Amino acid sequence: MMSHLTESLPEHWPARSDWTEILRDEFHQPYFQQLMGFLKQERSEHEIFPQAEQVFRAFQLTPFSETKVVILGQDPYHGPGQAHGLSFSVES
Repeated sequence: MMSHLTESLPEHWPARSDWTEILRDEFHQPYFQQLMGFLKQERSEHEIFPQAEQVFRAFQLTPFSETKVVILGQDPYHGPGQAHGLSFSVES
């Protein structure tokens, strides 16, 4: 299991995604690095969903070149095994 969110960034994905080049600069911006540090601290103190390695799962599963619309969502997952990195979705 990954120890923190930065290990779930595109450069650590097992298969390259065309999102990698598109998002790389954004992921290295100061605000994003600060957010990652905050989430790392929160994960060390609380149970947070989804698992760190699933946060960017949508980018791994859906190529940018095939994306027509991006919908950002926030689901209030309340238990283990529900959140898996895709908005408005729960694995069965």
